[in-house]
Amino acid sequence: MEGIQTTIKYTGPGDSIGVIKVGGYIDTTTSSELERSLSSLLKKNQFRIVVDLGDVDYISSAGWGIFISEIKGIKENNGDLKLVRMIPEVYEVFELLEFHYILKAYDTIDDAVDAFVKESGGSLATAPKAAVPQETVAAAPALTPNVTPAPSKTTAPKMVQTAEDDEDDDLHAKAEMLKEKEADIDDMTVDEKIEHAISKYPHLGAWQLKKALNTSEYSYTSVGWFEIRKKLKSLKR
Repeated sequence: MEGIQTTIKYTGPGDSIGVIKVGGYIDTTTSSELERSLSSLLKKNQFRIVVDLGDVDYISSAGWGIFISEIKGIKENNGDLKLVRMIPEVYEVFELLEFHYILKAYDTIDDAVDAFVKESGGSLATAPKAAVPQETVAAAPALTPNVTPAPSKTTAPKMVQTAEDDEDDDLHAKAEMLKEKEADIDDMTVDEKIEHAISKYPHLGAWQLKKALNTSEYSYTSVGWFEIRKKLKSLKR
């Protein structure tokens, strides 16, 4: 349809998450196309959905209404609909209308996928695949269950935890460096406040950090989204 482009792909562990990539604008004339894409996933019992709005310039009330109308049914089926990559202008409207109390927004698709994995207890992909091997092993000679199941169940969670800990090492180090300045945030430069917020809240995205900085904790420091995003990339990579 003219004015909007939608494509569907799958991502995450075992391709268990549906991603709708949207381009153009979403209003009364184009929202039906987005609605069709959502419906096609729901008909396949796909209730873990990410909507990539990185190429969307504008969303009208009709567009927001589609997300709001579908989210209840999705959550009733133990799923969620997460929005990612909103441009600043679109996000400002999203926040102004207080939709952030209903819908979750993330900076990247990877962030949304990570959230789905954590919400599922890390079993997003393993549950469907693990069920078949376990039944097969149970029917096999008693030698196999004594050797293989125990290591597979105990080592997997440890590997995930280790990966998460390693990923946050740099941020925790920053937190220690800034710990002495905790009581003197007013004396920090804007750059130091950004680093402090990132270190203290390592799992927040750029938008959430922007909101955190604009609170009494950081003397209502107003910082641009792109500046925070740039700092995040420099610290994490």
